[in-house]
Amino acid sequence: MSRPRPVHTRAARRLLVAQGWVIGCVAASECHAATAPTPLAYFLHSAGPASAPVRLLGWGLAALCVGVCVAIATLLALAFRGTRDAADPSLQSDATPEDKEAEARGAAAEGWANRGNDSGATSPTDRRANRIVGIGTAISTVLLFGALLSMLRVLAAVADPPRASTLTVHVTAYDWWWKASYSTPSGASFATANEIHIPTGEPVQIELESADVIHAFWVPALAGKTQAIPGQVNRQWIEADHPGVWRGQCTQFCGPQHAHMALEVVAEPPDAFARWTGNEARPAAAPGNAAAQHGAQVFMARCAACHTVRGTDATGAQGPDLTHLASRRLIAAGALANTSANRLDWIAHAQRIKPGSLMPGIVLTPAEAGDLGAWLDTLQ
Repeated sequence: MSRPRPVHTRAARRLLVAQGWVIGCVAASECHAATAPTPLAYFLHSAGPASAPVRLLGWGLAALCVGVCVAIATLLALAFRGTRDAADPSLQSDATPEDKEAEARGAAAEGWANRGNDSGATSPTDRRANRIVGIGTAISTVLLFGALLSMLRVLAAVADPPRASTLTVHVTAYDWWWKASYSTPSGASFATANEIHIPTGEPVQIELESADVIHAFWVPALAGKTQAIPGQVNRQWIEADHPGVWRGQCTQFCGPQHAHMALEVVAEPPDAFARWTGNEARPAAAPGNAAAQHGAQVFMARCAACHTVRGTDATGAQGPDLTHLASRRLIAAGALANTSANRLDWIAHAQRIKPGSLMPGIVLTPAEAGDLGAWLDTLQ
């Protein structure tokens, strides 16, 4: 007749099943990473030599943790099973009360004989337990030492680029957006906002500082985190193996809109990057019609104190450079897609979209809004 399975054993087996399910989910996520990418999931994919070692290290540490959990669950299951067997009356011996009394007297006599002798012989059960503890300690020490060596190797691998950088981008963090200033090898100098373009296959030096509080620059598909600190310049390097767009994020809590302080890194072939830098270095195009001309006048009256548009009288430094605003993918540090309607919505309702930002909501008449939108559309 079968005995009911103890609750402890069932719980241990459910734990093993749950761990297997988690491992399966992670593997499935890896398989679908290309079709359903998760922008900040550095655990699933990488796109450059500064992030690939970190990704492999993450998988190795995850496998180590899962293995430890499985081993613990297995030992718990065995312990619960042993407890069950010891407590099961059907597994007890058929010894008579007299035999049990004699066995107890013998155990007591052995204990009296070994009194005061802590180094005396131990029971087989104790020896087996001590052996298991010793083996477990040795294995844990080896695994932890291996993990330490792996982390040190990864740190050494990502500390410096494989070759000297030919491009340096100076990134300044503000509450809550990013300014990217370029000085290209061709001598061009310009600034953009919340969008960093880099050539593929080339290491790029990133110089980081903050204009207000401590921020942290992180583009997980390309490199690890580096803090941006007021009054200090920190450096890191990024490199993209292939063209693409990768999302970055501030990871140091910096105020109410910390979660809406994103950026994008756009990697493109060297010839496309050269075309982009050439276009960015040019001043803004002159307005082509009466509506755009009036829109430029509205901008100079209402926006030029905070924003720069090269080629015009707008030289404000408090907000992002808008010289080629319409060519960017996103606005408001990733809060909105960069469309004509969203640009006007941001101008009129900045505090609703991003409360606490330094961008005020600006009240415009329908005619002013239409003309301003027409001019902003020309900032390609």
